[in-house]
Amino acid sequence: MFKKRLYTGSCRFLLSLCLGTSLILSSCNSPNKTGTNTQSDNDTLKLLYWQAPTILNPHLSTGLKDTEASRITLEPLASYDKEGELIPFLAAEIPTFENGGIAEDGKSVTWQLKQDIKWSDGTPFTADDVVFTYEFLSNPKVGATSSGDYEIIEAVEAIDDHRVKITFKRVNPAWNRFFIGSSGLILPRHIYEEYNGENARQAPANLLPIGTGPYKVVEFKPGDVVVYEPNSYFRNAEELGFKRIELKGGGDATSAARAVLQTGDADYAFNLQIEAPILQQLETGGQGKIVSTLGTISERILLNFSDPNKVTADGERSNINNPHPFLSEKMVREAFSLAIDRDTIAQQLYGITGQPTANILLLPEQYKSSNTSYEFDLEKAQELLDEAGWKDTNNNRIRDKNGVEMKVVFQTSVNPLRQKTQEIIKQGLESIGIEVELKSIDASIFFSGDPSNNDTVEHFYADLQMFTTGNYSPDPTNYMQGYKCDEIPQKANNWVGDNYTRYCNSDYDQLWEASTQELDPKIREELFIEMNDILVNNVVVIPLVHRADVAAISNRLQGFELTPWDRNTWNIKDWKLE
Repeated sequence: MFKKRLYTGSCRFLLSLCLGTSLILSSCNSPNKTGTNTQSDNDTLKLLYWQAPTILNPHLSTGLKDTEASRITLEPLASYDKEGELIPFLAAEIPTFENGGIAEDGKSVTWQLKQDIKWSDGTPFTADDVVFTYEFLSNPKVGATSSGDYEIIEAVEAIDDHRVKITFKRVNPAWNRFFIGSSGLILPRHIYEEYNGENARQAPANLLPIGTGPYKVVEFKPGDVVVYEPNSYFRNAEELGFKRIELKGGGDATSAARAVLQTGDADYAFNLQIEAPILQQLETGGQGKIVSTLGTISERILLNFSDPNKVTADGERSNINNPHPFLSEKMVREAFSLAIDRDTIAQQLYGITGQPTANILLLPEQYKSSNTSYEFDLEKAQELLDEAGWKDTNNNRIRDKNGVEMKVVFQTSVNPLRQKTQEIIKQGLESIGIEVELKSIDASIFFSGDPSNNDTVEHFYADLQMFTTGNYSPDPTNYMQGYKCDEIPQKANNWVGDNYTRYCNSDYDQLWEASTQELDPKIREELFIEMNDILVNNVVVIPLVHRADVAAISNRLQGFELTPWDRNTWNIKDWKLE
């Protein structure tokens, strides 16, 4: 949820295995200008998030802003760096066949944990915390947004305080996707044990987390501000760069970028979804620079296979038993795709921070399909709709059939770049006889995962919705799992699951199941490519732009390193100000 991240343009980007090419967009004019920061500010790191975090338990949210803020405090067993190498965090070493960590039969993996690690309240970290995290994530009453990632696990057991064994239900070639990166952050048993159920969202630690990471939360106002101070129990506490971190939320992406690039009022700005020309102009302020990586993320449109307007007896919309009146037809979906001008979106809005794409699985490079394509052809789109029987029978410029008019609600999060993208798409769709109502939802709600809110991506009470996501591991198993039949969020499962489209295809499910057991890397590649092709060629998802993950950092910030496989704050222990 990621799910989900975004950009495009005239530059050609080279992609390497397990790595989006990192680039720095240098300014044409970098005047020597003194910002508002002074030497006395070196002890305080100022972060700006125009999408403000609302919860600091990433397992209860689909928002990247929540995960990135949580990542400062919580840690996984390991994470992938920009080279695609696993780096230990809470693990003492990476499991291998040679050190006995990976079982010869492919059905289990054992992790050695670092000793003398403590939570930020001084409680020792042990293997039992890893066991509990699995218990929490796999408890259906919790409704964890990451629960589906762990379904292949048979058991997680503590061999002793510093060894944990993960046993799988069957042979599993992707042993390295559990408790890894931002989707695998470990929770403390002693803090969450009383909240391992339907009361999970009431846990005080969702707002004031106890973690093993470098900094601890001392103040949190959801949707506004998070204040961190050093975790005195952190294993390298004496090497930390800051006495205080202030994460400020709200505002918009442009003002956040300006605060870093022009005025020097902040040191880092998150997820800069800004038109490329504006971004480049802001960078001429000379106080900071744009950093980006063209990693795994793509902006895409999801089409709703269920009817968002039909209401069940208990008040649920977009129910899987109520098919969409026209998006259920493949020919109609193909017409929608043909009416979208991806090149204009990419060139005019994203510029050099992204490029048009026809795939949703983009990295590692060997998984990128050559069997897909995109086309902008309004005439062909109209011909398809005519052939499908959707015509304007009452001369109101809206196509209809059997008394149903082609009217759609198209929703996304509040952001100027996304609203301009919506306008371009609306223009194309309306030109072929489809009425489009645009809806924008605050990101703190849209990506919240809140089962009680009808405006989340999980509810999908609209016909089309747009956002960015990608695979945050070089192994795309978790990512592609999100389109299985049993991943459809509904009221009956407390809105848990990533298959927001309500698309169900048994062939797809079988391919995914096969990928979880196939040990031959080449055959696995073919399976993942075929899954991508099913989703794209059946127009379940309409990929738009292969986006760079773009941030702004102060010229004084040292140690910042992007990786396509984790959130930007993954190595914040190494950040320092000159």
